[in-house]
Amino acid sequence: MASERLRVPIKRLDPAVELPAYAYPGDAGLDLRANEAVTLWPLERRLIGTGLAVAIPEGYAGFVQPRSGMALKKGLSMANTPGLVDSHYRGELKVCAVNLDAEMPISIERGERIAQLVILPTPLVELVEMPELDDTERGASGFGSSGVV
Repeated sequence: MASERLRVPIKRLDPAVELPAYAYPGDAGLDLRANEAVTLWPLERRLIGTGLAVAIPEGYAGFVQPRSGMALKKGLSMANTPGLVDSHYRGELKVCAVNLDAEMPISIERGERIAQLVILPTPLVELVEMPELDDTERGASGFGSSGVV
């Protein structure tokens, strides 16, 4: 079943940059590409420009996430994963990349796919302070509570 398409205005800040696209039908993330060549040294983090700006509609947000293949093959991740793009932001999309490999540098070429953008609905939340919260099976059990480490 095909879902309704959300129209998101996008602007090329660099006319030569390739627009984000889905790699496969049904993918959730649009591939973002580096707009510059960068070498990330072991454990270094750096903002990498994409040469793009978007106008995400109100009621939605963009979440910039690592690409699993780059994470596995090279140790490329994001220091703030997922990176949040609010609906009122109109500046350049940038990726806060980090090289998690302690020994090898990561060379990123201009035009290389480095992250993915997922756009999701974000409801306006009204917090209601209560003296007590309802009970659940999990309760206040936190990290490791399911027995899986």
